Amino acid sequence: MNDRERLEAFEAFARDVRDELEQTNARMEELRVAGRVKTATYRQLFALRMTLKDIDRRLEEHGL
Repeated sequence: MNDRERLEAFEAFARDVRDELEQTNARMEELRVAGRVKTATYRQLFALRMTLKDIDRRLEEHGL
């Protein structure tokens, strides 16, 4: 894999992370509106969101 292919792979990864973060936020909002913030699903999504936010922050720090 050359440098260009690696950069393209990292950029695709960054897009995927941001897409998943957006979907997670939307699902959490649906649960919040339904009053289901104490469910296991909501808590799992909350943990996933925190992980995705951290990955996104690190990607941004590296210009991706």
